[in-house]
Amino acid sequence: MNAGRGRRNLPAVATHLTSGLTREERKRYSRHLTLPQVGIEGQEKLKRASALIVGAGGLGAPVGLYLAAAGVGALGIADFDVVEESNLQRQVIHSTSGVGSSKAESAARRITELNPFVRTIIHEERLTSANAMDIMRGYDVIVDGTDNFPTRYLTNDACVLLGKPLVYGSVYRFEGQASLFDATIGPCYRCLFPEPPPPGSVPSCEEGGVFGVLPGLIGMIQATETIKRITGIGESLAGRLLVFDALEMRFRELRLRKDPECPVCGAHPSVTELIDYEAFCGVGAADAEGSGGASVSEPGTDLTPVELKAKLDRGERIELVDVREDFELDIAALPYTKWIPLGEFTDRIGELDKDAETIVYCHTGGRSGRAVEFLRRSGFSNARNLKGGITRWSDDVDPNVEKY
Repeated sequence: MNAGRGRRNLPAVATHLTSGLTREERKRYSRHLTLPQVGIEGQEKLKRASALIVGAGGLGAPVGLYLAAAGVGALGIADFDVVEESNLQRQVIHSTSGVGSSKAESAARRITELNPFVRTIIHEERLTSANAMDIMRGYDVIVDGTDNFPTRYLTNDACVLLGKPLVYGSVYRFEGQASLFDATIGPCYRCLFPEPPPPGSVPSCEEGGVFGVLPGLIGMIQATETIKRITGIGESLAGRLLVFDALEMRFRELRLRKDPECPVCGAHPSVTELIDYEAFCGVGAADAEGSGGASVSEPGTDLTPVELKAKLDRGERIELVDVREDFELDIAALPYTKWIPLGEFTDRIGELDKDAETIVYCHTGGRSGRAVEFLRRSGFSNARNLKGGITRWSDDVDPNVEKY
């Protein structure tokens, strides 16, 4: 496979890329060469360029495929996760045969199969404040394919400090967003979202779901913006946020302005180096990694599925409460459970016994953590959160409970 690995390869990213198209490349890219706006000059720019795709998931999958097909000379892939069967509904760069393998390796393999003229550089590690600048420095364009706020803010701040463009995209359920953030000519991500949302307030794709084709559409917009940026053609999304609603099949556009008080790209920035983004977003490393062990409950209020199983086996007095939505119950549920969806929780708290130990669970632990916080504020001193939710129960206690 035509792939490098890790940061030690970065100095070679630029020097590897040469101008001039071979006969085989001219044939491959002939439909670009006949476009006056691209032509040979534009295709040579693509060949000399490099882009880092942060995340080889729903967004990174179409971005990687289309940038490879377009002939971007070097593609970095930063992802430390493995391919899961549930990914295949939207992460089209991976295949059934790759389940269980490295996402970065899987994506690089598919890119090489699609276009052997493209070099791939694998960064099979979590992007952190300690390594982000070194990893990103060697690339011309950074593409945001992340699915968590700590990495999103980290990527933005590193791009501002390095003076690099960030092609942004995000998806949730049936809605997606895309833009291009370049602090040298317009706003950055922090100008739009100065502060992250409260921990657990925005459900993950695991909890909230995502329409399978939506990342493909948003990812193709990101790939389009990347190619336009490299070749210097057209009008970019800098200063504009494109919002897409798949259910209504409608696009909206919001004008963005640079915030002079922005802490990272404003006139007097307070963020002049990378910070602790897990602390900034109010989450732990497990939350940022999307490990399924996320929790937003107070320290000491969690218990593991193994601990819960032991309590059930001993016949302890427990009130087990499921705060998921009804469609999730159809997929999997635990026995002896009272069902109160999180949206109805405040109105139905009177149904719970304050004297019993109340153990709350959801998909991965985020929603139940918020329910436990509310219960404790309401006098339920014995309320506890099932760490990792029903997903971790399936992993640690009963694999017959279906994961989703």
